[in-house]
Amino acid sequence: MKKSLLQQERAAYLPKLPKGLQGVVKVKEGEPTQSVGNQDEIRELFPNTYGMPLVEFVPGDEAVSKKMNVGVILSGGQAPGGHNVITGLFDAIKKLNPENRLYGFILGPGGLVDHNYMEITAEIADEYRNTGGFDMIGSGRTKLEKEDQFEKGLEIIRKLDIQAIVIIGGDDSNTNACVLAEYYAAKNYGVQVIGCPKTIDGDLKNDQIETSFGFDTACKVYSELIGNIERDCNSARKYWHFIKVMGRSASHIALECALQTQPNICLISEEVETKEMSLNDVVDYIANVVAERAADGNNFGTVIIPEGLIEFIPAIKKLISQLNDVLAMPEAENLASAEQIDFVKSHLTKENLAVFNSLPTSVARQLALDRDPHGNVQVSLIETEKLLSEMVAQKLEKMKKEGTYQGKFSAQHHFFGYEGRCAAPSNFDADYCYALGTSAAQLIANGKTGYMAIVKNTTAPTDEWKAGGVPITMMMNMERRHGEMKPVIRKALVELGGKPFKTFAAQRDKWAKETCYIYPGPIQYWGPSSVCDRPTCTLALEQEK
Repeated sequence: MKKSLLQQERAAYLPKLPKGLQGVVKVKEGEPTQSVGNQDEIRELFPNTYGMPLVEFVPGDEAVSKKMNVGVILSGGQAPGGHNVITGLFDAIKKLNPENRLYGFILGPGGLVDHNYMEITAEIADEYRNTGGFDMIGSGRTKLEKEDQFEKGLEIIRKLDIQAIVIIGGDDSNTNACVLAEYYAAKNYGVQVIGCPKTIDGDLKNDQIETSFGFDTACKVYSELIGNIERDCNSARKYWHFIKVMGRSASHIALECALQTQPNICLISEEVETKEMSLNDVVDYIANVVAERAADGNNFGTVIIPEGLIEFIPAIKKLISQLNDVLAMPEAENLASAEQIDFVKSHLTKENLAVFNSLPTSVARQLALDRDPHGNVQVSLIETEKLLSEMVAQKLEKMKKEGTYQGKFSAQHHFFGYEGRCAAPSNFDADYCYALGTSAAQLIANGKTGYMAIVKNTTAPTDEWKAGGVPITMMMNMERRHGEMKPVIRKALVELGGKPFKTFAAQRDKWAKETCYIYPGPIQYWGPSSVCDRPTCTLALEQEK
């Protein structure tokens, strides 16, 4: 593979490790844990991996030579830094014993089931250090949840003499890792399973996981692009830019990008839900800001919209919840489009049917027909940015006739998704991911299974970061999926009482009326640490002393 000049220079970057992982490592165990909800049900489902203690890695004094082969899987959507998790894992297991081997399963969990793998050598690892993407071994969305998959995977695990599997993924992937760990533990197979927290959406977060990897880089990439649009917007002064960003289940990316760029409007899905706003309420809010700016002669602006906004509008959320149940019914399979829409409408409650019929035809069709890999309505396909701008235009026309608006309104539309998923990792993500991979190796060396690698205190200098592991069961509760209750890792939503949101809310009225744009520029790798190594605004505000 021919490398760009940036890749060549970036390959020489040496990720920094917390003190607890720099030399000889020993384990410091904490108190036993329990799940965040439904303790009795989770304990019953995971009797062999429930209640384990938190662990922290601290400097030790007795070196251990541990013989172990390890398998690694990249699961789900790409996120910047995944390759550094793998290289951190590779370096750590080789340090424990040069004879140790690392095997990568190709194209995600399906590679384990289908016995599709490659050995990751020093030459391959060096090729991918500090690079974006998951192209070293590829990723996939196969769910590991059936016994025949576990047993099929065991065949290749035995053949390659693998002692542990590391699954790098989001909340669903780590839930599957927990199920796999429990199954192998119950069978006394002697196979450990470790997870790593990945998702650019930022919704895999809790008291133990301060941030998921990739969030830092993706937000910096999106903020650069939003800043570029803001500058263009402030140059031409004739367009309203509606910008949708990733984040179906939570608005962390939208909030972080708003804190970095100060747009005129940023919608936060969690606030829309809490205030029980309707779609018309959202449209009215945007239209009123447009009108207020127009009164000052400013017929331009920027609006940031989280991908999952529609699903948080209470009336539409109730509709989508029932749609997920209806579409999971066996009778809904293999129906033609028109038949499926009729089937869906015939099974909706009167209230939900009224909401369904009130939606634009294109949106209603998408809700009734499209499903994502998890079996849910494909909300991400709805062009919310276009839907809102069209409805705002209609509202402004009405206001013009009433004499309450005299401006001009012209919209441009953007969706930033894939642009941020495979970017070269920021210094933060390069360091964070390398430490996660190193922590995963230490969890394996210390006989742990059903744990997720974690790194804490991440707004401090890297030396002061604290690495360790958290039992995955600690993060789980029971939720309704595919029409039935299942154990899953609880998603983290934007906290309206948290400092990041409060900081945004305190300034948004000023940003709405005035033009207060910030242009962050591209991710910086070299230069003052105040620019290159700063964490996200979200982390800095959450941990501000």
